[in-house]
Amino acid sequence: MQAASNRTSIATGPRRADKSRAAPPVVAADDLGLLFALPIAAAIFCLKDGTLSVEATNAKFLELAGSHGASESVVETFKRYAEGPGGLFTRAYLANPGSAPDETEFADGEGVTRHFLKLKLSPLAGKAGHARCLLCVVDRTVEVRAENNLRAEMLRDSLTGLPNRLSFTETIEIAGEKVARDLEHAVLVVDVLRFSRINESMGSLAGDELLITFARRLISGLRGGDVLARTGGNEFGVLVSLRRGVADALKAAERIQDVMSAPFKISDLEIKVECAIGVALMHAAQDPEELFRNAQFAVKQAKAIGKPQVYEPKEASAARRRFSIETELRRALDKDQLKLFYQPLIDLKSGEVAGFEALARWTHDDRGEISPSEFIPVAEESGLILQLGRWAMDKATQTMADWDRQTGHELPCYVAVNLSAIQVARDDIADIVSDALRSSGLKGERLTLELTESSIVQDPGRATRVFEALKALNATVAMDDFGTGYSSLAYLQKLPIDVLKIDRSFVSGMMRDPDSVAIVRAVLSLADALGMSTTAEGIETVELATTLAALGCSSGQGFYFAKPLQADSALEYWKSRRKS
Repeated sequence: MQAASNRTSIATGPRRADKSRAAPPVVAADDLGLLFALPIAAAIFCLKDGTLSVEATNAKFLELAGSHGASESVVETFKRYAEGPGGLFTRAYLANPGSAPDETEFADGEGVTRHFLKLKLSPLAGKAGHARCLLCVVDRTVEVRAENNLRAEMLRDSLTGLPNRLSFTETIEIAGEKVARDLEHAVLVVDVLRFSRINESMGSLAGDELLITFARRLISGLRGGDVLARTGGNEFGVLVSLRRGVADALKAAERIQDVMSAPFKISDLEIKVECAIGVALMHAAQDPEELFRNAQFAVKQAKAIGKPQVYEPKEASAARRRFSIETELRRALDKDQLKLFYQPLIDLKSGEVAGFEALARWTHDDRGEISPSEFIPVAEESGLILQLGRWAMDKATQTMADWDRQTGHELPCYVAVNLSAIQVARDDIADIVSDALRSSGLKGERLTLELTESSIVQDPGRATRVFEALKALNATVAMDDFGTGYSSLAYLQKLPIDVLKIDRSFVSGMMRDPDSVAIVRAVLSLADALGMSTTAEGIETVELATTLAALGCSSGQGFYFAKPLQADSALEYWKSRRKS
């Protein structure tokens, strides 16, 4: 082996027919100065007649080259490199310096001896018939290993040691390539139910212990080849391969539930842990994040239904529509684009209008009319019901005051406004009603507040305080949809309720169902015994109106009398039914 300072060369390439040895090339002093001044491994290469040769190297280059094969000679080492990616890269550059790439990276070796190198080429002046270049080599092994270790940490959940959400998404993406080759997969999302209660009651350490044990149980319920990851605080993702489509996915969900059926022993306590499982089937070219979100959406349905659910695009489309409606409803409320319609409440004895129920209506510029049965639940879920309720209260009382001004006297009728259970639980109903009455100048007797049974059952204590505050304002309190919820006679006896509204489901069936008639009779008798008046909803025929009047029902509403009307039409309707 000869030192670099002796300026010897090692040639690699096609063997010549004659056995004569070519004279060692002469390297310019300026080139050598540049070579030895570099603080990194470097060498000068030459390509002549298809032969790649080394004109000179610095000590760091020899050290780096020799470190990959201690038993090899320098000649053998350079030949091995010349025939590998480094040699091909250098040869291509010297063959065409103008267009060939001048920088590349490659890995050499296996296992713990694997090195990661970065090569950079710079042109040098050459003689006729051959090209020369300066090759600089940077050993990036330490840097690359650090990057790989950091990436491994980034892709692993520190608590359970499982892959995390990022790693799981990458795994899904790789599996998606196999879907194109007719290999089916599904993603399962497993959510630990009531986990927050365990954390709150037993502490975070117990919660961590539960998650670790839960993960071990999950692994025991999976098949070989299935991939498990922790994708959230109390959420796990599973990627399973399918042979029989959705049946295999549901079978995997069943196995998971089976292994979770035994109680968990945490801190000397035995805890029964249940989980909700959502399933999403993978399709070709599907975005991994979208697939995972689909499975998460199915989890929400599984929580509501109580068993594993497979993602259905129609359900997701409906959810997206609800979200869109929430956004549009917020804008409509801000721009005052909703309207109140008024459905007459008829005194069944006199036939006159006793009052009007205020009902919100929304006609969207693009979607057209949106049913209250669609946007009211969205308003309750999003909290917009508070803003909607305040708007309706103010609008209804102002309309009633406006009717008084138009007729020149106080109308002998009232307006009924619905209150959501969310409003009762989260808003100051008494202040809202008080402000509306004061602003409009109405007396409390001309305002009826309709509440559902759910607003009472959720928090009886708060409901009692709200009812008493409303009665202090002389407002009338009605229980809406009576008989369809969780009514308690104790509530009817204790709470200051003035009116029971009989749900339309009982009223509409009276003419064909004896049981419905019996229920209506019972409600009327109960109301009479408690000193309450009654209102029947859903009166659509004269027979129903006549029968309810004969049974002693105080008032009624329904399409037989009138549909919900705009304010001006409602006032005209009131005038048309006035007998004196």
